[in-house]
Amino acid sequence: MKIPEIPTVFMKPSTSLADPYPAPTIIPKFTLKDDSCDFESELVIVIGKKAKDVAEADALDYVLGYTASNDVSSRVSQFAQTQWSYSKGFDGACPIGPTIVSKELVPDPAKLKLRGLKNGKVMQDCGIEFVPPTKPVSSSLTHTSDLIFSVPKIVSFLSQGTTLQPGTIILTGTPAGVGFSFDPKEYLRDGDEFAVEILPHIGTLVTKFEAEK
Repeated sequence: MKIPEIPTVFMKPSTSLADPYPAPTIIPKFTLKDDSCDFESELVIVIGKKAKDVAEADALDYVLGYTASNDVSSRVSQFAQTQWSYSKGFDGACPIGPTIVSKELVPDPAKLKLRGLKNGKVMQDCGIEFVPPTKPVSSSLTHTSDLIFSVPKIVSFLSQGTTLQPGTIILTGTPAGVGFSFDPKEYLRDGDEFAVEILPHIGTLVTKFEAEK
């Protein structure tokens, strides 16, 4: 896909939030039918105070800290629509955790290391270094430059005209290596576990997946 000039935005409802292991994410019947439940390992920004029309230079003043998330997605539904909330917003489709780490411990999120592991197999492996939109992004799993927009840019952009309430969480996008990119597809199915590891400090979010009965 062409690198966007501005962040691509969609919303997940609060009902999509899920706890870390052992709380499961239930793969809904519409996703099971298509066999297209996919993973996306992502760094999460947690907003600490009301933010509206925030300048990029001041954006980190509104950040409480960081955690990990899996932007669980139904690929067939996503590609069938121009809006992604339906395909990414089902119950349990946004597990977060295992902890919120203060921004004081992570003064430079670009130095964090992110990995996504399906049943212990490394699928995604990258740094979170900011890449200017004019620079090509490698598809290599070991590339250290996958975050297209910086954390201050993302917070500032989303706050324009919209009040970001304390507790708002912002998923920052996923690196190469999602299940859809493999042949055969590496989709999530009943009994699978997926781990989002962000080091140092944040740790590992583990989610088990169960098919809806």
